Amino acid sequence: MPAALDALMALLAGWAHAQAFAPREGWALQLMATAVLAWRVMRAPTAWRAAGLGWLFGFAWLAGSVWWLFISMHRYGGMPAWLSALAVAALSAALALYLALAMAAFVRLRSGQPVLDAMLWAACWLLAELARGLLLTGFPWVAAGYAHSDGPLATLAPWVGVYGMGFVAAWLAAAVVAGGLWGRSSPRMLVAAWAPPLALVLAAAAVPSDFTRATGRFNVTLLQPNVAQDEKFSAEHLPATLEWLERELVSARTDLVIAPETAIPLLPAQQPEGYWEALSSHFSQGSTAALIGVPLGDFTEGYTNSVAGLAPGQPMYRYDKIHLVPFGEFIPFGFRWFVDLMNMPLGDFTRGRETRPFEFDGQRIRPTICYEDLFGEELAANFVGERQATVIANVSNIGWFGQTEAVDQHLQISRLRSLEFQRPLVRATNTGATAVIDHRGQITAALAPHTQGVLVGEVEGREGSTPYARWVAALALWPLLALALGIMGAAAWRRSRGAGA
Repeated sequence: MPAALDALMALLAGWAHAQAFAPREGWALQLMATAVLAWRVMRAPTAWRAAGLGWLFGFAWLAGSVWWLFISMHRYGGMPAWLSALAVAALSAALALYLALAMAAFVRLRSGQPVLDAMLWAACWLLAELARGLLLTGFPWVAAGYAHSDGPLATLAPWVGVYGMGFVAAWLAAAVVAGGLWGRSSPRMLVAAWAPPLALVLAAAAVPSDFTRATGRFNVTLLQPNVAQDEKFSAEHLPATLEWLERELVSARTDLVIAPETAIPLLPAQQPEGYWEALSSHFSQGSTAALIGVPLGDFTEGYTNSVAGLAPGQPMYRYDKIHLVPFGEFIPFGFRWFVDLMNMPLGDFTRGRETRPFEFDGQRIRPTICYEDLFGEELAANFVGERQATVIANVSNIGWFGQTEAVDQHLQISRLRSLEFQRPLVRATNTGATAVIDHRGQITAALAPHTQGVLVGEVEGREGSTPYARWVAALALWPLLALALGIMGAAAWRRSRGAGA
């Protein structure tokens, strides 16, 4: 096939892959798009050609998925449109290099044997996804496994997590290609290539997988202020926002009320006189507890993006965000010039360390702030051993990205965390998606995004550990990395033996 047509197919397949994520339920599309890439890479004559195909696919996948970053930089950051578009393109291009290198490695190591090559291709894909999710603080948004939160591969979530799901999906897609759908191999070879990954899926579906048990039910109130990002710090709009928040917080009659990330965008010392004291006094009595997004700290010790917990008879609980957002919450070395181009209140926040849950009425709530819930490997330790969390509570502000699919994508991410740990997850957000998700990853209550509202729902706390939680808490993601490198190492050894013979 001519190189130009190959390149066009890789771009179109990458764009199709981007369409496989929320708000669409596109697990089948994810498999088909991945299969197209595998088809062309497996027939690439050189490693350079394969690297180019992987890069084009990865660029289209990422640019087509996170284009909404343009809005935060241009509309709310004041950066020129051309420079904002260039920044999104540069990020996508840089992250696509991982897939480019992985595809080049595949061509270097392939054996021409369908069963082995399908597994090798999946290992290279897995290594690329791990690199994107872990290196340089990590950016695992729209990792392949998220497209399968509603598909047959969802049964794998409590066993192997989102990266393991992506590996099996890549294996299935590559098996179709390597087994002869577009080649000349026999049907028997196709079955042999498909059998191992398909057996994993069927085994996960057949084995009883209810690893957690109920710890009791409680009612929760979730607040969605729907404050436009360019009005969040405005002196004209801030008083009305604070008034609405105070009214809804103190009028909640459920066991728990949650306000989103930086719902109160001012330090306690900057708030209207008596505001924080009145909230603290209200929740120090009665039967309702609160989790409130608010910045905390001071000039000496540093400022934090935090969640404050208020409950009767308890000192204030504090959770400080641990996994900070590059450019949004800390400035990477050498990039001050880039941040100076934007007219938005970015800051150098201090990284938190405390991960103990907020406890009330027999429940233990593990807060996460915004995109912290992308990093399941960082949460796993909270769901094993004693005093494990019974509920996850995510507070977010996706208002930076306007009325885009970022809201739906983040909801999909939260649903997969619920599947991995078999925990309910409640989301209180500024503009959406505010929702209650049960331990099976199903949405049981939700507010319409981009509207101001209050959501009341019932939550069933859970305890117990999934296999994924146990092995990730003990070993992080090293087993998956070892799997990918082991398969690639075995392929390299086999290739060297063949060359030596």
